[in-house]
Amino acid sequence: MSQTFSYKSIAAPSEGIYKEKGSKFVGYAFPCNSEEAFAEGLIKVKAEHRTARHHCYAYAFGPTGEEYRANDDGEPSGTAGRPIHGQIRSFELSDIGIVVVRYFGGTKLGTSGLIRAYKSAAKDALDNARIIEKELKEELRIVFPPTDTGVVMRTLEKFDARILDQQFHTQSELLVEIKLSVAERFRTAFEQMPSIKLDH
Repeated sequence: MSQTFSYKSIAAPSEGIYKEKGSKFVGYAFPCNSEEAFAEGLIKVKAEHRTARHHCYAYAFGPTGEEYRANDDGEPSGTAGRPIHGQIRSFELSDIGIVVVRYFGGTKLGTSGLIRAYKSAAKDALDNARIIEKELKEELRIVFPPTDTGVVMRTLEKFDARILDQQFHTQSELLVEIKLSVAERFRTAFEQMPSIKLDH
């Protein structure tokens, strides 16, 4: 199985809409990478649509969308949250939340009608989103004598590493962030220098 170095998400919030038999379904997609961040987004949508009958949602986090949840918010089981999550999977996205707000139009849509409506509102929101590639990164701690500062900095620049923290004493210490796709080559470059140590 090949290692995953990147995954897709959306760059910014987007909206979509679907209407059927007087009911209106408004989809809101937004980037988020934790339950807390999603909850904040859900609160904002609910505040904007206080009179809506339902606020159904799904979210997915992690490189493969492995952490996810779907919620029907009072709709028949499996008719709202699951089709919303199905669109997240269909677009192969993660670090994303989608809330679909329903205003009831007086006519029941039935199970298949609800599934189609929630799926379509979520899809429209994603069709209107800008999809981006997010690279997975790894943090490494580098400990080295001050005399090796030049070679360390040149290696960091070569691999486009970002310095997160630095301390300079008798031994210099850097916390750096490196793209996972080049992390192995990055470590190999330093293994050839016995005076430099790398730690996770």
